[in-house]
Amino acid sequence: MMREPFLQTPICSLLQCRYPILQAGMGGVARAELVSAVSKTGGYGFLGMVRESPELIAQQIDLVRRNTNQPFGVNLIPLATRPDLFKAELDVCLAKRVHAMCFFWGVDAAAVAQAKAAGCIVLYQVGSVADAIAAEAAGADIIIAQGFEAGGHVHGTVSSLVLVPQIASRVRIPVVASGGFASGESLVAALALGAQGIHCGTAFLATRESFAHDVHKSAIAAAGSDDTVYTDVFAINWPAGSPVRVLRNALTDELGPELLGHDPDEMPWDEIASEDGRPIYRFSTDSPLRNMTGALDELALFAGQVSGLIDDIPSAGERLSGIVSTAERALRRLQQAAVPAAA
Repeated sequence: MMREPFLQTPICSLLQCRYPILQAGMGGVARAELVSAVSKTGGYGFLGMVRESPELIAQQIDLVRRNTNQPFGVNLIPLATRPDLFKAELDVCLAKRVHAMCFFWGVDAAAVAQAKAAGCIVLYQVGSVADAIAAEAAGADIIIAQGFEAGGHVHGTVSSLVLVPQIASRVRIPVVASGGFASGESLVAALALGAQGIHCGTAFLATRESFAHDVHKSAIAAAGSDDTVYTDVFAINWPAGSPVRVLRNALTDELGPELLGHDPDEMPWDEIASEDGRPIYRFSTDSPLRNMTGALDELALFAGQVSGLIDDIPSAGERLSGIVSTAERALRRLQQAAVPAAA
């Protein structure tokens, strides 16, 4: 059995986790229950706190700490958040002395510097070689290289298979592969491409601890890889030109070929759902959550192309253990297939 030697990459020491499997900080979905479960079972979890109040962020951090003494991080998006709110979000994270901060969508060097000065490990999720280089120059400790096949907001146009090795060859800091990774085989592939681990969103969204609504989880479990679409129609609350990958639904089908080119300032604010009294709009970037009611299947059902590999809704621990065990089997297959050297 190769478990410990194979899976102990350098980021495990840096992040103080057993396995190089990171759970993406999905906004709304990645709350304390999911993050606790991932970190307790050897992975590394991130709270998805994009545009959340400082009070909710503090509450969620405290909840994770009540459930586990394992380290975890918080995901924020500087360039898609009002500056005053982002400052308040980051301030509460640093006051709570979170272990790591993960940023996304354009490199904010000031945010990196502030987090580093407070003693945080900083991960930066990028979709291009240029942004990876900029994030390293800003002081990031780990780059998350997000391929085009990823779910949710997608900040590049290159697939993981091509992007990951390019970034790994251009930066000196560790790289984690994101977009299309939900199995042990994909973990082995990521390591072969030069990454030190994988960053999984869709795989952990479809788990029992995820705060996603069952409508969303069931849709992922039933979907094939060709059931996702790349569109910027879910634009309210984000800057223009912020495409996402979602499962196709009646709304995206109505668009036909007109999936791109939508301006959030021109979108109608049609209320179709509610979250504890807060209106949820048809073209917003809100995805269906447990505490929402309404026409949830018309909202943004974020999912990556890897949804074609997901056909169940297990616990987060079971999902993580499955990745670990299939990685070991994949490695053994490769070893057995290797041609012995000539005598």
